[in-house]
Amino acid sequence: MTLVWSILVAVALTAFIVWFFFAPRKAHKAQVSQGMQTAHVVVRGGYEPSLIEVKAGTPIVLDFDRKESGECSSHVVFPELGIDRTLQAFAHTEVRLPALAPGEYPFACGMNMLHGMLRVTGKGNGETAAAESNGVSEATGLSDAEQLEQLQSADDAEREHEIGELKRRLIVGIAFTVPELLIAMLPMIPAVGAWMAHTLPAWVMSPWLQLILTAPVMFYCGWPVHRTGWLAIAHRAPEMNSLVTTGTCVAFLYSLFVTIWPDALPVGSREPYYEAVATIITLMILGQLFEAKAQAGTGAAIKALVGLRVNTAHVVTEHGMRDIPTADVAVGDIIEVRPGESLPIDGIVVSGHTSIDESMVTGESMPVAVGEGASVVGSTVNGNGTIRYRATRVGSQTVLAQIIRLVRNAQTSKAPIQRIADRVAGVFVPVVMIIAVWTFVFWQMAPMPLHVLYGIVCAISVLVIACPCALGLATPLSITIATGKGAQYGVLFRSAQALENTHRIDTVVLDKTGTITVGKPQVVDVVGLADDDGGPIDVSHMAKIPGFSYVAAVEAKSEHPLAEAIVQAYRSEVQAPHGALPQVRDFHNEPGGGVSGHVEGHRVVVGNERFVQAHVDEDAAVSKRVHDAVEQMAEKARTPVVAAVDGVVIAVVAVADALKETSAQAIEALQMRGIDVVMLTGDHEATAQAIARELGITHAVAQVTPADKEAVVRELQNQHRVVAMVGDGINDAPALARADVGMAMGSGTDVAVESADVTLMNSSLESVVTAIDLSDRTMRNIHQNLGFALGYNGLGIPVAAGVLYPLWHVLLSPMIAGAAMAFSSLSVVLNANRLHAFVPNHAKPVRRGARTPLNLRFALPSQTLQSCGTHTDCRHESITEHEHKEHTMAHQEHIDPICGMVVDPKDAADTRVYDGRTIYFCSKHCAGVFDEDPAKYEVGQ
Repeated sequence: MTLVWSILVAVALTAFIVWFFFAPRKAHKAQVSQGMQTAHVVVRGGYEPSLIEVKAGTPIVLDFDRKESGECSSHVVFPELGIDRTLQAFAHTEVRLPALAPGEYPFACGMNMLHGMLRVTGKGNGETAAAESNGVSEATGLSDAEQLEQLQSADDAEREHEIGELKRRLIVGIAFTVPELLIAMLPMIPAVGAWMAHTLPAWVMSPWLQLILTAPVMFYCGWPVHRTGWLAIAHRAPEMNSLVTTGTCVAFLYSLFVTIWPDALPVGSREPYYEAVATIITLMILGQLFEAKAQAGTGAAIKALVGLRVNTAHVVTEHGMRDIPTADVAVGDIIEVRPGESLPIDGIVVSGHTSIDESMVTGESMPVAVGEGASVVGSTVNGNGTIRYRATRVGSQTVLAQIIRLVRNAQTSKAPIQRIADRVAGVFVPVVMIIAVWTFVFWQMAPMPLHVLYGIVCAISVLVIACPCALGLATPLSITIATGKGAQYGVLFRSAQALENTHRIDTVVLDKTGTITVGKPQVVDVVGLADDDGGPIDVSHMAKIPGFSYVAAVEAKSEHPLAEAIVQAYRSEVQAPHGALPQVRDFHNEPGGGVSGHVEGHRVVVGNERFVQAHVDEDAAVSKRVHDAVEQMAEKARTPVVAAVDGVVIAVVAVADALKETSAQAIEALQMRGIDVVMLTGDHEATAQAIARELGITHAVAQVTPADKEAVVRELQNQHRVVAMVGDGINDAPALARADVGMAMGSGTDVAVESADVTLMNSSLESVVTAIDLSDRTMRNIHQNLGFALGYNGLGIPVAAGVLYPLWHVLLSPMIAGAAMAFSSLSVVLNANRLHAFVPNHAKPVRRGARTPLNLRFALPSQTLQSCGTHTDCRHESITEHEHKEHTMAHQEHIDPICGMVVDPKDAADTRVYDGRTIYFCSKHCAGVFDEDPAKYEVGQ
């Protein structure tokens, strides 16, 4: 009959646990006042309320009233919004959010143990990205560097207070637990037990003395555990403390019953478990102390970045030099930096020459020489020279502030792999409680004496050995350390998802100019075709070619590096570095092709061979001469630029862009890791192949436009490749956005960086290898952590339940279970901290497995007009010119005129109405560039 009642009670308890922890919760609706939605959240062992409902379209203020101290609830993290806010102990902290799009936005404590949900209902405009940006800015204090530093200091102070409190409780616990263990364990040794029974007074062996010794440990040392544990259960969000306090309270109450009414129990069941209670709590505190100390270094990356901030700037004024706080520096101010000083903010050098150590920002150890016109970055260290520079970015716009923002965003975001741990952790504690209940029931079925006692012991062991904390810490700790380590070496991950996706990369697509090469091409050869000779001429005489001034004028309107090289060479020859060029009308830029315009009544076309041939009308002999000149330059790895005036080709200019010193080494390192490398370039086919041979690249695609780059990435993805795109220009933005992982060189344009998942601050391809190696090591570390957490619980819980007893009579003591629980989370923390030892080029490379060979024989959008001929690629499909014109006219209004990206009107970031037409832009940056000179861009008729 006792067994029947046990089963019935177990069924009832199971049903109650399932209902209590998994039944739908009632949402707390925010109050609306003066255009703001406000909700108060009490933080005390959980969040009350844990489900908050707000309306879309209205800003939100969450007032967190933290009524406790301790590491667990010291932060609140909104991973979907990139917000990590420090909550001061026993104080109110406001987190302000803008109007959010409809959806659910989870939030959790810094250790991922306490969970809440912000539910946004109604209709919104989908401006979730704005919430992320605004939230991070306010949460991190990037608008005020001092506020950020204060938050970090407050965080460190609270952690130190927590460590001190744990030390005091640990000392008390050890002082009372050691005598308790001696009294309980020594009598188990026959000789010692006999001596104690005959020598010591009877009260020494009495359970009452054990109760007196256990009480301080239970009620003083264990008070934070019990308080947090029971509050978490009351909030229907149980965690590690809940399991420990449940197990120890059951053991303590059972022992108290044995002490007061021993005759009510069978003779064999009258042993108290005071020593187990004291040992479990003491070990719990020891584990928390180790964990708190190990976690103290995880915020080192942010603190180191904040520490780079310069507090004072030497500003040049009309009345002489004046030292002012860096926060008061305005854009346009002239700042002087003396030898050995750090630069306060970003700017452009106006006088002086020096070398700058940028290692603290870019990770590059070699100093960089700078002079007049060079860009400099705040927080870098000046060498031996004195320079003056004009401030261009201040406050939250500086490179350092952006780095801090990216690192904090990445550390507060969630990796996809963490969702597995979150799903398991969400049901872990209730499931463990149910297992403990049924463990007791199954022991009642055992045909053996003292089965009730064994059932209680095993149920307590199940509760104590389970450790959801290790599961909750497995991913966030590794992500935090890895993103900070990446920032140290100039690799900035935008999110944890980007960090994880980088581990899966098997194909890297490299834009040539500015990525593989230096990005500062120079004119090295000129072939004049205005006369009958058509032979090479000296570069210093290119201005003597009839009509070349018109070519320079049109090229001056372009922002392409090749155009800048030609203009610079022309100005250098005519000795007019800032001289005026003829006026250009009807300027048109075709990304990936060339430029055209009218100069003093002459029609000028400049660009690659295919683009120019489509705009001129020449006989076969002239066309052959042009093609031969192009081929000869291309074979020497030089980029040919064809120039025509009034339908006649007057010159072919060879431009060369030097390869970066580290490009070949980085490409070889990628190939050693089993990663396929593809180079994209707008150069002629022969030029592309010559450069590819020099670098050891087996896959190169030539004569590509911005739309082609995006199409190449898409086609590779269709071949089931995980693609990383590496670029630096505005024309790379569509491909960066399309790729599984977009990597932008830090020296590139803002729109390229904004489109990327990873920013490489030192603009070296070796940073791509560093990013991949760091991601590989981080994911391996996370898998190890999850293995520790899941494997530990998967093996420990069954052993604690007694599954080994029928075979080998092995039964786990609650004390041993407590020790294992205490050190399980510590093992995860220590393993995650091994990432601090990561050093680029020293990590063991992870080689990708065998894959299907790449197929690059597919049609590119810009080359579908080509047909077989002397200088065409027969791989590409062909359509008629009439079909192409119809397609172009039908889609003209959907093309961003700045970067050439196809824009869906409903997804456009911005629009302009110009000359009676609506123009759609992929980003606000492109719209801003267009506003500077709308007439510069042809937007269709």
